[in-house]
Formats: sequence, structure tokens, C-alpha cells
Amino acid sequence: GVAPSPRGRHLPGMIYRIIRSAAAAALLLGIGVACDGAPEPEGAATDAATRAEAGALEGVAEAAGEVVVYKSPTCGCCNGWVEHMEASGFTVRTVDLPMYDDLAAKKHEHGVPGDLGSCHTATVDGYVVEGHVPADAVKRMLAERPDVKGIAVPGMPVGSPGMEGANPERYDVVAFDGEGNRTVFESVDPTRADDHR
Repeated sequence: GVAPSPRGRHLPGMIYRIIRSAAAAALLLGIGVACDGAPEPEGAATDAATRAEAGALEGVAEAAGEVVVYKSPTCGCCNGWVEHMEASGFTVRTVDLPMYDDLAAKKHEHGVPGDLGSCHTATVDGYVVEGHVPADAVKRMLAERPDVKGIAVPGMPVGSPGMEGANPERYDVVAFDGEGNRTVFESVDPTRADDHR
């Protein structure tokens, strides 16, 4: 498995874990109180936890460094992912590499395992982001600071950011390190709004 990093003790990661823990505790205890003090309706505690997690990730994109995306100049789905990242608050710079060998070399340079490859490779704040990874997963990685080289969505699953279309499929975001270790960072069901587990 991939072990947590001492880097994970950064303030944004701590805040994220505190809010996430508080939200989880509220769910376990069945506590769900609206702002006016009245109890929230059934299912509202889950909504509150989701809002708390989203609030913990607010500002992560803005605080992160520039996302640099290496891609083919003719890749439409890569451009769709860039738009997704920008809409999520990230500053993105693209580097078009017209020759496939140049893109393959960039993937190798950043330690992307061949079987985790996709059509574009990005870097942000010391991490690699391979393929159509949802912006929320990138924000979570930046907030938690795991001891990994990066995260990837292998291939180009339909329903992932930039690959929207009919018949979306469930897919995994895979964390990988430089030693060949991998773990599922989260699973995504694009047919359900905000389903990142």
C-alpha cells in the first residue's frame, strides 16, 4: 500500500481531516442541525457532510501552483479536461507536444506506469495527474498530501471529465508511487452527482 506522508501534516490537510472527521462524527451520531437550530430532515446529515468536505477543499485549487498539462495539440478530450480543471478554480497551462514520442517521454520522465497511461499528463504542486482525473480528486490529493508520485485515471473512461458521453462507466482514480505500488484513491460513478469514494 501507499503510506501517508509526513508532508500530510500541512495545515490544509489537517483542516480537511478535521472537518471530514467532524462531519463523519455528526453522521455517526445522527446529528444534523440546520442553521436555524431546527433538526434537519432525513438525509440532511449526509448533505451536511458533503458540504463540509466541499468547504474544506475550497481554496485548494487557488492555493495550488499552476497545473501544467502535456498533450497532443489535436486532442479534444484533453481540452475538455483542461476546461474542467479551469472551471474548478485551477490555473492551467498547456504544452502541446505534436510528436507521440515526446508525450511518451514526458510520461516516462514523470514516472507514469505504462498501464496507467492516458492521453495527457499533468503536473501540479509536486504531483503527477495522469488522464481524466476529476478536479475534486486532485483537490483532495493536494489537501491530504499523500506520499505518492501522483494519481491517474487509466485509459479514457466514458463519463470522466473531458470524456462525457452516452453510457458513462464507473472508474477508479489510482494513486501510484515510484516503487510500483498502487492503491485505489477513489472510485467514481459518473451517473451519480458528486460520487467520489
